[in-house]
Amino acid sequence: MLTVIEKVIFLQNVDIFSDVPTEDLAYLAAIAEEVTYQADENIYIENEPADALYLVLDGSVRLHRDGEQITIANAKEAFGTWALFDEAPRVVTATPQAETQLLRIDRDDFFDLLADHVQITQGVFKTVVSRMRGLMQTFTPTAPKE
Repeated sequence: MLTVIEKVIFLQNVDIFSDVPTEDLAYLAAIAEEVTYQADENIYIENEPADALYLVLDGSVRLHRDGEQITIANAKEAFGTWALFDEAPRVVTATPQAETQLLRIDRDDFFDLLADHVQITQGVFKTVVSRMRGLMQTFTPTAPKE
């Protein structure tokens, strides 16, 4: 089992938590559950309700839809991140390629934590707003130069 400090180190790599102060990541580490899946054992299936974020500790997870691979989540990479904020069904199936150890953060536990720790809420919102601004800049046409 990982210590809280080891979990914090992994959580620092999750982009949605990049603006959360390191000392506050310990609270997230406390609710992060270690889980192990075997090869070809589905973590979740497309169209299931989304209820947790996952972070790969060891191994790799194939994210696929209708038999077509979308991407691979490797060690220190998170997947299912938006499940913490949105109850929309999963858009892919997640399947380990070999025995894989993950950290799992449940959405309900996450919301309970946010209610008591405003610094985490502020850090997460800062990251989300930054992403939204980046997307708006990417898709907003610029005025032609004269």
